[in-house]
Amino acid sequence: MNFIARWLRNLLIFFFGSTIFMVVAYKYVPVYLTPLMLWRCCEQMADGEFPRLSHRWVPLEHISHNAPQAVMASEDQLFLQHSGFDFKQIHQARLDALNGKRERGASTISQQTAKNVFLWQGHNWIRKGLEAYFTFLIEKVWGKERIMEVYLNSIEMGDGIYGIEAVAQLHFATTAEKLTKKQAALIASSLPNPLKRNSAHPTAYMQRRSNQIMRDMRIIDQFPTITDSPHD
Repeated sequence: MNFIARWLRNLLIFFFGSTIFMVVAYKYVPVYLTPLMLWRCCEQMADGEFPRLSHRWVPLEHISHNAPQAVMASEDQLFLQHSGFDFKQIHQARLDALNGKRERGASTISQQTAKNVFLWQGHNWIRKGLEAYFTFLIEKVWGKERIMEVYLNSIEMGDGIYGIEAVAQLHFATTAEKLTKKQAALIASSLPNPLKRNSAHPTAYMQRRSNQIMRDMRIIDQFPTITDSPHD
């Protein structure tokens, strides 16, 4: 029994020590590779394809302010106000599911960032519990600007495309720093399903969605600016 207790204690010490170390390290170190990137490459090779991975890290100050405003307008309008979790949206999503309505996500940008950087894909309770744990940590250790920086650099934005710089170059022949409001809104309209929605070739639904995102971006303009990029 003492052996089991010591083993569990050491396991817990290792878990908390290693995860806190990773979170602190990623506060300062660019995230060049994520579990999702590796998983997609494995899927491609399993299908007999050559792995595709387009990604380039850029600091937040080199990203147009239109990009964070667009993803906040689309994915998480309370990002600058909540502490990592939007409990109202979580409750509403649960009610919708109980009433038989179409399942919809309620994850904040902070939760999505925690999942993308530290965890595997899936919907089981273990992963959701770890997602909550990492979300709490990055909110406390990173802060909002770093969370947005990592989110914009790590999120999947197309087939083999990760991050705002890669999608800006491949879909709009520009850079993240020069993205216009319309381009940023089109990118945001492809979320959360960029493998089916291509921001370079938007459907009529994506056009309507991007127009709504641009309208909502006016609300985000009232919040404290995350970046001071001057581009329109």
